Amino acid sequence: MKNTHKTIKLLVFSLPLFLLLSCDTNQQEDQNVLNAINQEVEKNSKAYANLEKMTSEIGHRLTGSDNGAEAEKYTYELFKSYGYEEVEYHEFEVEAWARDSVRLEINKEEVEEVVSLGHSPVSADVEHKVIDVGNGLRADFDSLKDEVSGKIALVYIGILDGSPEGLRNIHRSEKAALAIEYGAKGLIIVNQVPGGVLLTGTASVTGSLIDIPAICISYEKGMELKKQLAGGEEISAHIQMSNKSEMIKSRNVIATLPAKEKTDENIIIGGHLDSWDLSTGAIDNGIGIAAIMDIARTYKELDLNTKRNIKFVMFMGEEQGLLGSKEMVKMLADKGELGNVAYMMNIDMSGNPKGFNATGRADMVSVFDEIGVKIQAVDSSYENTNANKAGLHSDHQSFMMEGVPVVGLVGNLESKVYSYYHSNGDDFSLVNEEHLKNTVRFGGMFLWELANLKEIPAQKLDFDQTKEFLIGQGLREELELGNEWKWGE
Repeated sequence: MKNTHKTIKLLVFSLPLFLLLSCDTNQQEDQNVLNAINQEVEKNSKAYANLEKMTSEIGHRLTGSDNGAEAEKYTYELFKSYGYEEVEYHEFEVEAWARDSVRLEINKEEVEEVVSLGHSPVSADVEHKVIDVGNGLRADFDSLKDEVSGKIALVYIGILDGSPEGLRNIHRSEKAALAIEYGAKGLIIVNQVPGGVLLTGTASVTGSLIDIPAICISYEKGMELKKQLAGGEEISAHIQMSNKSEMIKSRNVIATLPAKEKTDENIIIGGHLDSWDLSTGAIDNGIGIAAIMDIARTYKELDLNTKRNIKFVMFMGEEQGLLGSKEMVKMLADKGELGNVAYMMNIDMSGNPKGFNATGRADMVSVFDEIGVKIQAVDSSYENTNANKAGLHSDHQSFMMEGVPVVGLVGNLESKVYSYYHSNGDDFSLVNEEHLKNTVRFGGMFLWELANLKEIPAQKLDFDQTKEFLIGQGLREELELGNEWKWGE
């Protein structure tokens, strides 16, 4: 009997040691994978070369254009070349907008530096007095009451120096919506970047044509007009434009890395493949696409398999109203598979991450911190500075609106990069190869940890929970302006 008791006692005391050794082994294996991801990207990353090829050989990637279709094919074939067997086109039909011509005269003198904003009317010819509406926020329009009606509104794209502290800027499309609401007959947006840089982008909150012509002018010309108006001068603007709007077919590109355990759960990592047509869209969103593609390549090169399926998605139509991501969400909902999306990770015009944004899911902040510690064990330069604030106007929004947890990068790019957002200067010369590698390294390690969590604390929210979440994040007014609020009063 004494020997039997000794055996049982030995097993009891050995069990915690076994579990501890097993836990240590798993942690070591996990850390080995992170090291392998890091080393593979450092030595063999193709992100920079692929982006150079895409921007030089394809150029811009406007949705519905021949260039856009070529970009879809390029990324599809790249996934295939990396060894992905499950690669598919998700085709959808939408109304797409394309610019044709635009002309601006100020007091009968033509302005050379001008560009039309997306979803302006197919044809417009208006001439009216100009009124300065400051930052173009609701408070600015309210302060002028009925004076805006029948005039062309001049608004700043950002927040002007000297404005009250704490003002929250809104999207250019929301400024356009306010101009229409207050009866303006046209909209002139002043860019905030000096040097004759012109900005484009949609002026529509819905992705449909707006009722008034909307244009962008340079910072220098805009400041000149504001000064003249402040001095009491009367200014008249004549806007003429023609554009195209037609039904087109476009395609998201989706590659799947099958799960080894939780086969009914998907992690989506995506970014928008499309760009505007003033330049080649190297930053917006070439750097995001190139990084996602190289994370996919790295996983295949290392023969990695995760607990959950990973779907690498190239969205089209983001610039024209999140069209591709909305269509994917609709497709998943129609198939009854939206609930299988455990997380959506979005990379849009962001890179060289110093952390990740939990986007309002407080229960994930500590998880992100823990993941960051593991990344720091591989590379101590990673700052692990995580955020927790939700925003709109990129493809994560389509999923967030359905209660799906989303995550984005806390970017750390050079400030000059953002000066060329949506502009005629967004080309490959802005791309920093090391920063792009960092996006792949840190993003790839973060994705590995997220996809392999035993359980994900942030769960999909139901209809009412999503409403409260969005209100708590201060997004209701923006969503109402965008005609995206679906919860009534």
